[in-house]
Amino acid sequence: MHASSAPSIPESLDIDQYHRLADHFIDNLVAILEEMQEKRDDVDCEYSSGVLTLTFPPTGTYVLNKQPPNKQIWLSSPISGPKRYDYVLTPSPSSSPEAAEDSTGGDGAARSGLGLEDGQEMRGEWVYLRDGSTLRGLLTEELGVVLDADRDDGGAN
Repeated sequence: MHASSAPSIPESLDIDQYHRLADHFIDNLVAILEEMQEKRDDVDCEYSSGVLTLTFPPTGTYVLNKQPPNKQIWLSSPISGPKRYDYVLTPSPSSSPEAAEDSTGGDGAARSGLGLEDGQEMRGEWVYLRDGSTLRGLLTEELGVVLDADRDDGGAN
């Protein structure tokens, strides 16, 4: 399920960074799901009080919410069960030397010592640390929802 070979060490985010990144990801997801809901009568998407509930027949109901005390996004899937995602910086699959010159994380710190090749930059992902899979990958695999990495990373790069 799109497991990453990059180090799976959660970023040390302050609470404001966490909320910015999580809200940005969820807001983009909600926008895509609402578009899907308009096209399909059987899909129901509701986002209220920080909880996203998606009814996706015949699969079932997904629930996604922020967990600020842990700085995680939690997802309950009718297919893969419950998962807790941490924000992790991973090497971007398509990096250029020019982009790598300004390769910084959400906290503005340069990312060195992570085994990056020359010209590689970092990208933030919500990662399930037990198996290295990403929230973006699960949404694509189970729901066919494709989130653009550049659109939903919250400007972490």
